[in-house]
Amino acid sequence: MSVGGTASGDGALGSTAEARSWSVLGGVALALAFGLMASSATGAAAQSGSTARNPHGDLSIACSDCHSTAGWTPLLEPMLFEHVSTGFDLEAGHREVACVSCHALLEFSNVGSACADCHTDAHLGELGFSCETCHNPATWDARAHFAAIHDGTLFPLTGAHRSTDCAACHVEDPPFEFQLTPLDCFSCHVDDYQNAELDHPGLGFPTTCEDCHTTQAFQPANFFGGAFDHDIFFPLRGSHATLDCSVCHEGGFQGTPSDCFACHRDDYQSTTDPNHSALGFPTSCENCHGTTTWEGATSVEHDTFFPLNGVHAVLDCQACHADGFEGTPTDCFACHAADYNATRDPNHAAQGFATSCEDCHSESSWDVSDVDHDVFFPLVGAHRPLDCDACHAGGFAGTPTDCVACHQADYEATTDPNHQAAGFPTSCEACHSESSWEGAVVDHDNFFPLTGAHRPLDCDACHADGFEGTPTDCFSCHQAEYEGTTDPNHQQAGFPTSCESCHNTSDWDDADFDHDTFWPLTGQHRSLDCEECHAGGFEGTPTDCFACHAADYNQTTDPDHEAAGFPTTCEDCHNTSDWEDADFNHDQMYFPIYSGRHEDEWNSCSDCHVVPSDYGVFECIFCHEHNQQDTDDEHDDVNGYVYESQACLNCHPNGEE
Repeated sequence: MSVGGTASGDGALGSTAEARSWSVLGGVALALAFGLMASSATGAAAQSGSTARNPHGDLSIACSDCHSTAGWTPLLEPMLFEHVSTGFDLEAGHREVACVSCHALLEFSNVGSACADCHTDAHLGELGFSCETCHNPATWDARAHFAAIHDGTLFPLTGAHRSTDCAACHVEDPPFEFQLTPLDCFSCHVDDYQNAELDHPGLGFPTTCEDCHTTQAFQPANFFGGAFDHDIFFPLRGSHATLDCSVCHEGGFQGTPSDCFACHRDDYQSTTDPNHSALGFPTSCENCHGTTTWEGATSVEHDTFFPLNGVHAVLDCQACHADGFEGTPTDCFACHAADYNATRDPNHAAQGFATSCEDCHSESSWDVSDVDHDVFFPLVGAHRPLDCDACHAGGFAGTPTDCVACHQADYEATTDPNHQAAGFPTSCEACHSESSWEGAVVDHDNFFPLTGAHRPLDCDACHADGFEGTPTDCFSCHQAEYEGTTDPNHQQAGFPTSCESCHNTSDWDDADFDHDTFWPLTGQHRSLDCEECHAGGFEGTPTDCFACHAADYNQTTDPDHEAAGFPTTCEDCHNTSDWEDADFNHDQMYFPIYSGRHEDEWNSCSDCHVVPSDYGVFECIFCHEHNQQDTDDEHDDVNGYVYESQACLNCHPNGEE
């Protein structure tokens, strides 16, 4: 039977026992009603001789589907009639309900099929009118599956929330019991916060409960590995991990310092071995102490301040920190000034030795047997067996490291060649080695590579006036060849003076001119005589096509380039093989007339270019025979529409609609 709105009127059906009582009473009432109406109908039919009206209204099923010939009541059990044929299948609880619970009247067609037709909406429309979203015919109580439905809301139910009674959170009166429910933890857990074993308000705990608590249970809170991670503020390691919170947070959590000294000031001041305060120890406790215990700080990471190597590693602290730890210098001389001044072999102070002790001395012993001279000047060749006084006669401070400072006399005395007269540079190492001043080998490549015909030349050929300031450009030596060459005449033709552009160092006459360096010769250009382009000389010869082909441009009449206003960039259409073999691609450069909708739709250029002297002027309207009124109407919804050809091209650049 169908669910209807004229049933019990107060909403959901009650218990199974109540449903059954309804079924018994309903059955009796229905039997009486059906019996009386059947008797009345039978009598009326006998008197009138006409068919009786169906008491169930417009119901097109056979009476025998529900009633038997033994009596109008009780109904068949089971009935042949299937309720699913009405479009409303009776499932679960609906199947147990007496027919009269929904069909209070015998006119069955008056019963609705929506849940709200029988069930009063306790939520007053706040959750919509589709009861079946949460409820089903098996049970009106939606708790069993409502948690899954809740997952699709702004607050999924997890942990203990999943088994909590709805009324625990949805405490408002309808219709706002769901809309006004807060989403933050504190709104529901304010009592837990205020009454917690650890005084949350007094200690200034934040009200973001989820930082420490989970949905499994408000107690106990999870400080490590939970939502709240103490490491974010201060890692709890060693003895810190077992401390009660109030040890560090006795004044509350807000503004708790994270530096060691703030909590360990008393430990710092009371420690006397060594006396931290008297010796000016830094207050960065973590440099020496660990988190396990304040005592037993035996592993000081001295490398943080000064690495202790060699004899430094066995010294007593007082040896360097007699005046305290604050401001102890880290340079060697600060401690070893006495050693510096007392050393006589050699006499450091007298000879002006540098005070950077680490240049020669190690941390194993002040006495040294081998100074690494390479730090200052590598001793190789003849320099190695020299006595120190040979270079350091005036002391060690300011000893020069350039060769000529010691070898000025050798430079001036050398006459083969005469260095001074020839203006040789004073960079001795360019030719001489450290093995011997004699037997110098000049590597001319350091100044100018000698290749080809340059190699067998006598030095005087280029250095007649000495070595100083000898030019390295070709023209300085080959100006006479440049001016004397007549095939072609370099000077008259304005050839550049960069001789190396065409000539090599083997033979001046064996020139190899690569024209591509200036302008590539392709097609017909390759076979032309130089005079064709360079009649006025080589200097300033233009490289654009029009400069040479202006006459071709002006004389071409099919089409007339000048009259039509063709561009003077000849290479756009012409190639270097043949001026006549032009390749003008109208479709790609301007407008598709050989393809698309304009293909085979014109006969000559003048069809569109109505001004013979200017191909920049074109007309669309003349060819398409537009009627302005019709065109205006067709474009009445087009912004910026203008009835002119340029506007046509702007909107139809490819000739397409």
